Amino acid sequence: MSRNKLDLERIVFIGRTFEEYLRMFNLQRGELEGRSILDCPAGACSFTAEAHKLGAASVAADIAYYYSAEALRDKGLKDIEHTVQQLDKVQDNFVWKEFTSIHALQQARTAALAASTLDRQQNSSRYIPVELPLLPFADRSFDLTLSAHFLFMYGDRLDYDFHLRTLQELMRVTKSEIRIFPLVDLSSRRYQKLDQLVCAAQAQGWTAEEQQVPYEFQKGADSMLRLLRV
Repeated sequence: MSRNKLDLERIVFIGRTFEEYLRMFNLQRGELEGRSILDCPAGACSFTAEAHKLGAASVAADIAYYYSAEALRDKGLKDIEHTVQQLDKVQDNFVWKEFTSIHALQQARTAALAASTLDRQQNSSRYIPVELPLLPFADRSFDLTLSAHFLFMYGDRLDYDFHLRTLQELMRVTKSEIRIFPLVDLSSRRYQKLDQLVCAAQAQGWTAEEQQVPYEFQKGADSMLRLLRV
């Protein structure tokens, strides 16, 4: 997909902080050094920027990267503001332990956006525009792939075939391990065809297990799918 075919207004450009990623995916800092890691789709998350500081070779991939860092920064700031305004109406859908207030959430989202924008401006080769379910990487390019807030969350809009093809592509480019978070949709319902997807992964030589993680902001979004190549 070219930039001309992608409407920037259709993108919601919001990201999580590095610290959130560690808890969402139950990762320890010491696990990152020396590993090649794919964050897909990465959005405005600061994981790639911070992981490099710890010695990881991290790559961020997202359809939004067809646009410049500056255009996405401006879009991200608008999206954060819009999200904050809407949260007043739906606060009960969230667990306010990660963030003590809406203002604290806004600060975290803004910090993630700032860090990812700066890193992309300084290290653009780490930020690759992609259009799932296809990825422009060679087979087994990454030791670890992380995928947050995309698969399963939009099960009402993205059909099973899209989920399957995307998962197969993530498996193709991953050498050892994939972690996907969360396992529920925007209404906190578990993705209905998750077991079917797990069976497909197992048929291709992967083990799969659901694991609780030490992170919950959206109610019910507190577990990940961990896939390991046998």
